[in-house]
Amino acid sequence: MNTDSAAHRGAGRAPHPSASARPITGGTVRRTLLRTALTGAAALGAGLGAARPATAATPTRDTHPRPGTPAEALRELAAGNRRWRAFRERHPHEDPALRRTLATGQHPFAVVLGCIDSRVPPELVFDQGLGDLMTVRTAGEVLDEAVLGSVAYGVLELAIPLVVVLGHQSCGAVRAAVEAEESGTKLPAHMQYLVDQIGPAIDHGEEGDARIDATVSANVRLVRSRLAAEPELAARIGTGKLAIVGARYELTTQAVHRLA
Repeated sequence: MNTDSAAHRGAGRAPHPSASARPITGGTVRRTLLRTALTGAAALGAGLGAARPATAATPTRDTHPRPGTPAEALRELAAGNRRWRAFRERHPHEDPALRRTLATGQHPFAVVLGCIDSRVPPELVFDQGLGDLMTVRTAGEVLDEAVLGSVAYGVLELAIPLVVVLGHQSCGAVRAAVEAEESGTKLPAHMQYLVDQIGPAIDHGEEGDARIDATVSANVRLVRSRLAAEPELAARIGTGKLAIVGARYELTTQAVHRLA
């Protein structure tokens, strides 16, 4: 992940998965059933797409392997964000041949748990394409059972080596949580759940906008620590097969940087 703020123009070629399927180990009967259901859905999608006319474009195929370790995945995301910041995006992995290949399976190299904010789409800020990232987005990166299950699926079933918890500057969900605590008001409908989850991360050592900004980072760290404490994820971290990192996207500079 980027730690510098200057745009780098010498980023390497973005890796992409090969067409061959990766072996999946340690699956239970329940996971096998889930995997079978998803494969069937992919085959159905391929059948629906077969009726569409193919374009005349000749795709340029990647020859580099998919990132297979946490360090390789981090380097690829960092390189993509440098391209984004320098307005040198490649918009990779969108050609017709790749789309047909992806209809039969997926091999993403990172899970990104980010906010729903429309200004922070992970595929754009990391300059990645189809099949590269598995993204989960909730307001303020808030966790619930569906989010935990989605992250676990990516890591345990697809052998993804990296999870990034991606917060961002000027997060509206964090602001709402801070303001709700200060005023003592309750938010309508299910939004109160969001502020309740973010509440423990509120930084009381700051005031005003500085409190909101500090809480953005504290919330990322809190969510990251909760994910890392999940037993099955922690086991993969312990063997070096997985890294879970926290990061921030700055709207003013378009830079992503890791949080300690």
